[in-house]
Amino acid sequence: MLIFADSVRSPELRHEVPVPVPDAFLYLERDGRRVAVVTAFEVPRLAGALPQLEVMTPEQFGRDDLIAEGRSNSEIDLEVALRACRELGVERASVPPGFPLEFADYLRGNGIELQADRELFAGRRRAKNATEIEGVRRAQRACEAALDAARAILRRADVANGGLTVDGSPLTCELLKRQVERVFSEHGVAAEEFIVSHGAQTAIGHETGHGPIAPDEPILFDLFPRDRGTGCYSDMTRTYVVGEPSDEVREFHRLCKEALDRAIASTRPGVNGRLLMEETCDLFHEHGYPTQMHKEPGEVLEDGFFHGLGHGVGLEVHERPSISRVGHVLVPGDVITLEPGLYRSGVGGVRLEDILLVTDDGCENLTSYPYDLEP
Repeated sequence: MLIFADSVRSPELRHEVPVPVPDAFLYLERDGRRVAVVTAFEVPRLAGALPQLEVMTPEQFGRDDLIAEGRSNSEIDLEVALRACRELGVERASVPPGFPLEFADYLRGNGIELQADRELFAGRRRAKNATEIEGVRRAQRACEAALDAARAILRRADVANGGLTVDGSPLTCELLKRQVERVFSEHGVAAEEFIVSHGAQTAIGHETGHGPIAPDEPILFDLFPRDRGTGCYSDMTRTYVVGEPSDEVREFHRLCKEALDRAIASTRPGVNGRLLMEETCDLFHEHGYPTQMHKEPGEVLEDGFFHGLGHGVGLEVHERPSISRVGHVLVPGDVITLEPGLYRSGVGGVRLEDILLVTDDGCENLTSYPYDLEP
């Protein structure tokens, strides 16, 4: 197995080397031997954190001689990788699907056989280790604290001139996002993007949200921060209304909560994610809403339940297993979300999302937060 990446952006590498290294480096496994080729800058960190990892440096593969020859940095990286493979006896290797094309071309051109193996690397990351699960838990507690802060603002909102104000200023998605970001920072997590949308925006999938919020319309929070210590994400969604929800939004919310309860009760090892998706779609279909399972082939849904029920979460916010029309069989150690939603284009929608750990005999809901439509 061969990876060339940095462990900040590569989930495949971060799983094997749980230390954030911002510069790309070579990682190899062969016959139980685990080797990282890193600069002297990183040696103490990796050696101290991973005693079982054999840490080597580019100098051991002739980097100084290559510099003396006038090679560029990129040329040196390529040649060091080739020499490391040869010295460690690597003649063929499995690589992740995102392995750099430049490195693949160079290694293949010099006799190293490479095979992209998505299943291998996805499978290694399916069952989360204790450190990763703890990172997910921390990220989830940050989600809940951030929602506490946002809901406190919603409760203080007053109706003025057809809109909502807080302390005399308009209540906006931007104001709520600033509060969420503040709480995230205090809890040691970060999020480049997350969703605080309102009104008709809530029916547009991953619309992140913007502008002033009106009374009586849905406000959707979909928060997916990353724990700084482990690089692991959580993912959680709740929907609120300041004022009086419409009968339609109340019905959306009631059905989403029922769908979530049913899906959680059905989550256990050996169940295929497609089955959970089917159960949710059947419930919504029985109540007259379009779903992915009941639409015509080629039809693109704008209303009803137009997305998958859930996905794996870990070093990526969306990873294996899939809880959708293309499902995977759940295994102990999977961390998944379940996120039923109902929407009407141009009006808005409701989504509820919890994050669960699949256990040996069922699941543990890592989310501990109320589902009320009123903040």
